[in-house]
Amino acid sequence: MDNEKKRSASFSKGLLQSGELYQYVLETNVYPREPELLKELRDMTATHPRAIMATAPDAGQLIAMLLKLINAKRTIEVGVFTGYSLLLTALTIPEDGKIVAIDMNREAYEIGLPVIRKAGVENKIEFIESEALPVLDQLLEDPGNENGFDFAFIDADKINYWKYHERLMKLVKVGGIVVYDNTLWAGSVAMPEECTPEILREGRQRTLEFNKLLAGDPLVEISLAPLGDGITICRRMH
Repeated sequence: MDNEKKRSASFSKGLLQSGELYQYVLETNVYPREPELLKELRDMTATHPRAIMATAPDAGQLIAMLLKLINAKRTIEVGVFTGYSLLLTALTIPEDGKIVAIDMNREAYEIGLPVIRKAGVENKIEFIESEALPVLDQLLEDPGNENGFDFAFIDADKINYWKYHERLMKLVKVGGIVVYDNTLWAGSVAMPEECTPEILREGRQRTLEFNKLLAGDPLVEISLAPLGDGITICRRMH
């Protein structure tokens, strides 16, 4: 992929006022500190027809910092795609850390699997090919999993975000963090419905509903960061 295409692909994940400004953030702050294997996986994913689904590298940088700040060891990931955020998490948590990674599409996960193996972190990952709700419910059947996770990252079907949240508030410990991706939905949350492109409308409505529920949830304190397509960081308080 040439530089111009890379620039376009990068900006498609950003919400800043110009492509040049987003590129400045990436080139001065993100890319110089991005581990080489993450860069390799990002470049591989850039040629995928659904590359837009990948975690934005600037959002990934913040996620890595959050994992370190809370000394996360056990994590959950709902929505894996080719594994950029999964590899990032596996590289960040300690050697005996574990990630429960859930996705319905193993084929996409296997695109990034050679890089995960090259990084020597496959042993930290339990990949489950499934819809997420049954897996989360199964985890809750084991009392040892309640309050047993430090961190969760959700980048999946927006229609189920609140259902995931309800379950994660039992699985993630008090003081733990849950991060939800795409909570600005390409900026459409601030658009009048009639001005929203048809392809974004259903997701926009789901995102508006979820954001409203999250803002009113007394169990968490939240911060919506305009990184990538918007990420909402929730810290469980009770």
